[in-house]
Amino acid sequence: MARVVRIANGDLATKQPLVTGYEHSYTGFMKTAISLPDDLFSAADALAGRLGVSRSQLYATALAEFLSKHDERQITGLLDQVYGSEDSGMDPGFRRAQRQSLAADEW
Repeated sequence: MARVVRIANGDLATKQPLVTGYEHSYTGFMKTAISLPDDLFSAADALAGRLGVSRSQLYATALAEFLSKHDERQITGLLDQVYGSEDSGMDPGFRRAQRQSLAADEW
């Protein structure tokens, strides 16, 4: 799938293929460059070697776990907002039934 960019040429707009050098739609992956401190890179490289996975796989797994944890915190925060305004006390009818049940049990 070629990407196309419109290039203005005077009054005419022509379509030219956008050459990116990497066609992510072919592989289903996106390449990116990131900067890491040397010690973090070395530790990650060593861990990838011990686990027998590529650095790319290690970074993808680590990022997926980080995103999952972040998403869980967001969900928890939203639930806290919803239930923070609700009364968390026990229903009086349930409390009464529980007391009656406990009184009837042999200890």
